[in-house]
Amino acid sequence: MANYTAADIKALRERTGAGMLDVKKALDEANGDSDKALEIIRVKGLKGVAKREGRAASEGLVTASVVDGPEGKVGVLVELNAETDFVAKNEKFLALAEKVLAAAVASGAADAEALLAAPTEGGTVSELVDESAATLGEKIVVRRVARVSGENVAVYLHKTAKDLPAQIGVIVASDAAAAEVADDVAKHIAAYSPLYLNREDVPEQTVADERRIAEEIARNEGKPEAALPKIVEGRLGGFFKDQVLLEQAYARDPKKSVGQVVTESGGNVTGFVRFRVGA
Repeated sequence: MANYTAADIKALRERTGAGMLDVKKALDEANGDSDKALEIIRVKGLKGVAKREGRAASEGLVTASVVDGPEGKVGVLVELNAETDFVAKNEKFLALAEKVLAAAVASGAADAEALLAAPTEGGTVSELVDESAATLGEKIVVRRVARVSGENVAVYLHKTAKDLPAQIGVIVASDAAAAEVADDVAKHIAAYSPLYLNREDVPEQTVADERRIAEEIARNEGKPEAALPKIVEGRLGGFFKDQVLLEQAYARDPKKSVGQVVTESGGNVTGFVRFRVGA
């Protein structure tokens, strides 16, 4: 029997994120040599990358960075996925996420495809991800990247479980005057998940669809024909209050809208992005 202990198995699992059976087989093959076993896991993992393509990668993390830009600050938000929460909290996966984020910042990549092609550590992000997938034994996906810029950029990363990395990430761009409320607005966005900054950002087709649905519902309820326009506009207003950031009731003071709070600061929020892992 190979010379290794339960502690050796645990340590190698933590280093690689591989399953217990795979770790034990590698240690057996390596006669208890942890470094050699790690190499075996990586080699076998590389051979299995293609087999993992069809698997779902719905766990993972979001991470963000704010750097100086030509006209103020630039915030970058990245979502990196794995198959299990076991790998999502693995140190190697966390280190990979930081490297992917650094590549996103340095390259200016605006989408996942561009980020995968971005250079890092003598290769591309795509190559680094494949190598990490081989070591960790799971499918890993760079799902998306986004960036916002402004005089000020606030970041909020939220953990939905204490033992996992952040699952929700928000970056908010504002002018300098609104910097004092931007952090709280970012937390509000994390909790209330608005889709649009203001009414002007809502696609015309979406507004038309909501208006049509509101009218159909009102007719089905038997509302008087003369009252329909007012009822429809009222329900459309409810849609805006639910989906538009500046019209939502502010989390810290529901008597005010987010827009009112921002206006009282003397500034403006100019953009935001919210990611939730797997959503």
